[in-house]
Amino acid sequence: MKNNNVALLTEIAIMAALSLILGLIKFNGVWPQGGSVSLEMVPIFLIAFRRGLKAGVFTGLAVGLLQLLVNPYIVHPAQLILDYPLAFALAGVAGAFAPSITQNKTKRTLLMVTGIFIGCALRLTSHVLSGVIFFSDFAEEMNVWLYSIMYNGSFMVVIFGITSLIVIFITNTAPRLLHAARKGYHQAA
Repeated sequence: MKNNNVALLTEIAIMAALSLILGLIKFNGVWPQGGSVSLEMVPIFLIAFRRGLKAGVFTGLAVGLLQLLVNPYIVHPAQLILDYPLAFALAGVAGAFAPSITQNKTKRTLLMVTGIFIGCALRLTSHVLSGVIFFSDFAEEMNVWLYSIMYNGSFMVVIFGITSLIVIFITNTAPRLLHAARKGYHQAA
């Protein structure tokens, strides 16, 4: 049991570090108040589907905290929580689908895309709330909720699409990456 915990913590640390590195390679696009497109979510979803809900949430939390050390955009302590640790921890909720992942490629793909969608939607919700509370001045004449949804949704939709394609490609090419979740280790955390 102790070796399983060490292996799990090692996997979480490696995936969080990989996520941080992938987050440094990004397209900032047209988002002047923060937000970018990168592959940083891929490791969070891979560990979530491999190890389950707790591992996914803890990995996301670690990624959000690590991002605060690298290049944060902070206007308020509550915004810091909403845009970094909470947003990425919520993405790890995709791990709730880990116990249902099957060998059947079609079912597996459907479950993973659903999990990625929910994880991205939860992350988006946290960013939207942050935008409504702390970035409402940028909305000008527009409804602040609509502005925040459009602003944050514009990069989260792209992240969802790219991340889904890459996670599905990786897991279809190397389904053994999901091995721990099928064996039940996802409950170790």
